[in-house]
Amino acid sequence: MTEETFDVVVIGAGPVGENAADRAVRGGLKTALVEHERFGGECSYWACIPSKALLRPGNALAAARRLPGVPVGGALDPAKVFERRDYFTSRGDDSGQVEWARGAGIEVVRGHARITGEREVTVDADRVLRANHAVVVCTGSVPRTPDIPGLDEVPVWGSREATSASEVPARLAVLGGGVVGVEMAQAWARLGAQVDLIVSGPRPLPRYPEFAGDLVVEGLRADGVRVHLDSGLVRASEVDGAAKLELKGGETLTADKLLVATGRRPTTDDIGLEAVGLKPGSTLAVDDTGLVSEVEGGWLYAAGDVTGRAPLTHQGKYAARAVGDVIAARAAGEVVVEPWSQYTSTADHHAVPQVVFTDPEVASVGLAGPEEGKPHRVVDIDIAVAGSSLHADGYTGKARMVVDTEREVLVGVTFVGQDVSDLLHAATIAIVGEVPLRRLWHAVPAFPTISEVWLRLLETYGL
Repeated sequence: MTEETFDVVVIGAGPVGENAADRAVRGGLKTALVEHERFGGECSYWACIPSKALLRPGNALAAARRLPGVPVGGALDPAKVFERRDYFTSRGDDSGQVEWARGAGIEVVRGHARITGEREVTVDADRVLRANHAVVVCTGSVPRTPDIPGLDEVPVWGSREATSASEVPARLAVLGGGVVGVEMAQAWARLGAQVDLIVSGPRPLPRYPEFAGDLVVEGLRADGVRVHLDSGLVRASEVDGAAKLELKGGETLTADKLLVATGRRPTTDDIGLEAVGLKPGSTLAVDDTGLVSEVEGGWLYAAGDVTGRAPLTHQGKYAARAVGDVIAARAAGEVVVEPWSQYTSTADHHAVPQVVFTDPEVASVGLAGPEEGKPHRVVDIDIAVAGSSLHADGYTGKARMVVDTEREVLVGVTFVGQDVSDLLHAATIAIVGEVPLRRLWHAVPAFPTISEVWLRLLETYGL
């Protein structure tokens, strides 16, 4: 048994853990970063990066086909798409991430970490890391598996298999109408699979405005995806190596692979939470500085998916930067914690941006609709400006803004359409900065761009 002392010990070396460790080191603290799989984490190898690499070629091909005079024919070359994806994931080699961490002054520790006491982490049962100031949990999330009879008998993909596979299944069924479900359904359909998407509600993406899910369904069906709405998987069984799926309502499907995309849960099962009086597998409730609320002593922090606050890579990195900064400031005894300071993740409550990279894209920040009892007004319009017409023949899209009418500031914006993701940051800035609509009127959109939709939104509101 060996023992070492650090100022900070970070468990989990995905993008969130990397940011927490980096900010702690920048604050002058000796920091260890522990990882039992790959440095760079889920996002780098099995989630954000490979999924977008799979989606982008199909989106580009579809966009080219919407323009006259562009000589586009044939289908995607799956082998080339997989090769490009593998380039972006470094083929699973995390040496570049490790080199970055060491170059940033972070102590790299490989192994499985468990909290074994106050400010104490044990790695692989034989190496004890003691923290003078803080332990930070950044272990992310794993897929949630539904309790469906026969599911363990059939060929199942999780999100990792869906983003790392290098052969196109002839028949793919996707269970779940969330972001992973719709993105992977479209990606694999465009790569040549016959895809069935099974959605429990009347449309996918239920947390977004209804028009978002409806337009995404149109896009999926245009790519040949068979979308089963108000459905669900009742029972699964294996037949000749394939999955026989019995759906709600009596319909039966057969698939070579079943992608289960029914949500995620925090990865806290085996990190020693019981040692500090918490339930393994539970979400770690934190305040806006990332301090775990139910553990006394002010030493245990968490950021990212494990907190359940805003389970998105960019929000986790944002929270991690606040955690690293506040730990360093508290260690120095000089910190005043206020909303919107560098020590808090205040935006989690007001302005969480997200893009669904389907075709059409869905880009949203803040509220999806009005809150009951609040002075909110919703403005919905079609995206029909010169820029969108030039961008693609037959361009179809919609935009929504939610306005706090008392303060006349934005509290929510949603765009749906081809290539709307780049409109999102302007909306995020407007919400975070609480820019008055009458001042926003003077942010003149360039002509002819899709950004002119801002002018149409403000005019419809009455400016």
